[in-house]
Amino acid sequence: MAEGSSWRPPRPCETYRAEWKLCRSARHFLHYYYVHGERPACEQWRRDLDSCREWEERRSAEAQQSLCESERARVQAARKHALVWTLRQSPPADWHLPLPPEEKDK
Repeated sequence: MAEGSSWRPPRPCETYRAEWKLCRSARHFLHYYYVHGERPACEQWRRDLDSCREWEERRSAEAQQSLCESERARVQAARKHALVWTLRQSPPADWHLPLPPEEKDK
């Protein structure tokens, strides 16, 4: 890791605060609970916010390492989930043709 004052957190501290505030909102709670069936875990956003502020105030090596590890974990978690659909390289050959009429009596 880069030592000294040239290193900056991966995100501004305001971003961590906004993510933590959003995570704690009622709307996010209801949406997350509906989708995942469990409460959202907001503790990591709070730890990241605290680490970011500690880095800005004291240039703490522990805070720097904590932020780097947290961002690495987020990137790994995002890579873990594969796409459901395969992406097309070009449109189908007959994309411009009209759709077949629907049969009304099935």
